[in-house]
Amino acid sequence: MGQALRLASNFVVMKDDFEADVVAVGPSLHQRLDAEFDGCKGRLLISSRAFDADWPSWERHPAGDEFIILVSGDADMRISTAAGVDTTRMTEPGTFVIVPRGAWHTARIRRPSVMLFVTPGEGTENRDTPAPGGAPHG
Repeated sequence: MGQALRLASNFVVMKDDFEADVVAVGPSLHQRLDAEFDGCKGRLLISSRAFDADWPSWERHPAGDEFIILVSGDADMRISTAAGVDTTRMTEPGTFVIVPRGAWHTARIRRPSVMLFVTPGEGTENRDTPAPGGAPHG
């Protein structure tokens, strides 16, 4: 048996054959993921992160749906749709949202929160957060 690892300081990269690799979180994390895992093609990234402020950007994942689970705290998940921005409040541990493939999304943090992510990593994009209430431009 191996040693216990912390998800807060590591990403688990689940390959298409369901073999898992562990990559330490650090300043070059995303560059390493791209270089070592072929741009995350066919991979799921499993991670956890603590937030005490709103996300600084919007993101989207063109390779598939993202699964976001609230571990603790209180947060609003904001998902851009054709009709505008849909907001889902998550207040109970275990509450989750499924962000559709390609949908821009961000979070407003109401109380310090910890979230667990299962993310199709290939092609992930980020954009600066626009003025409150708006979705990303372009």
